[in-house]
Amino acid sequence: MKYSTDRILTTHAGALPLPTDLKEMHDAQVAGKPVDQQAFSKRVTGAVADIVKKQIACGLDIINDGEQGKSNFSRYARDRLSGFIEREVKASDPASTIFARDLAEFSDYFQARTYHRGDNIKRVFCDAPLKYVGHASLKAEISDFKAGLQGQKYQEAFLPAVAPGTIEHWMKNDHYPNDEAYLAAIADAMHEEYKAIVDAGFLLQIDDPDLPDGWQFMSKMTVPEYRNYAELRVDALNHGLRDIPPDRVRFHTCWGSYHGPHKYDIPLRDIIDIILKVNANTISIEAANPRHEHEWRVWQEVKLPAGKVLVPGVVGHATDIVEHPQAIADRLVRYAKIVGRENVMAGTDCGLGPRVGSPQICWAKFEAMAEGARLASKELWGR
Repeated sequence: MKYSTDRILTTHAGALPLPTDLKEMHDAQVAGKPVDQQAFSKRVTGAVADIVKKQIACGLDIINDGEQGKSNFSRYARDRLSGFIEREVKASDPASTIFARDLAEFSDYFQARTYHRGDNIKRVFCDAPLKYVGHASLKAEISDFKAGLQGQKYQEAFLPAVAPGTIEHWMKNDHYPNDEAYLAAIADAMHEEYKAIVDAGFLLQIDDPDLPDGWQFMSKMTVPEYRNYAELRVDALNHGLRDIPPDRVRFHTCWGSYHGPHKYDIPLRDIIDIILKVNANTISIEAANPRHEHEWRVWQEVKLPAGKVLVPGVVGHATDIVEHPQAIADRLVRYAKIVGRENVMAGTDCGLGPRVGSPQICWAKFEAMAEGARLASKELWGR
């Protein structure tokens, strides 16, 4: 685990642009169409090598494989777990709309954007004991990344994996007796993936957008009730992280990457202590978008625990405008003056690849972030 000891280091949250032909292969597989697996594997290997070089060329220090082998940051887990089915939704099944609270006020907005509604005809349900069956896929992911890193200069490398609470969001429980048992089962299954990533020499990034955005779809809960809900899911995550040193773990969270009002997002202040309970020494959190940028003030009230690194998003997915490097530098300096310059890295609000208008915008945002980090470093270190 690195610190910004003599300059502000740069990283990002995960998903990067997929080449057009590789995206078509992923889409075909998701649709259940036949895909030449040998050709797919070869294309992923090449794409990972290319994406590693592109990150470094843009000025990123702590990089990943761009999730080139995954069709979706959470959907990939369906291929790595057994014990679930896809079936039609029943009237009694709980909804999973990550904008449910916003929907009550902005119904016209969401009605006009039906692609955002999330009213799936079919949904995934756990109907048997969960087991991890993704050993071959994970082995290939690790192998491709190691190959892509050969001969490259970078500070550190990470691989993302999804948190139990976020898996629970898209895979509902039809088998276990209660939430506690179900979350523990997910954590036990995913522990194999978490540990394998660290054992391979990489940092493990846990992706858990549903820690904050679950507040939207659990729309009838009060803040105290939701805090209990969130703490249970952090406990499950920590169970999945057992035996893994916190300095090998990054925790990324956000308020969901959908483009919309976000008026009723839960404030960071209401859950920051729960986030800090995660056994991870690096905290990557959404901080650039207009609904949450002001929450740097939370860190004036809440002390960043010793040994932890804060990675605020200083460029975002909510706009295709490329942030000015000076604005990025100002954000970084603001955080550095509160938590200490060595404890801050430049990051992104979410994975930019699938969420901005084009790959060109993604790379331009990274280049702006790297320049902003250089400007901030000059101001903070005087050189």
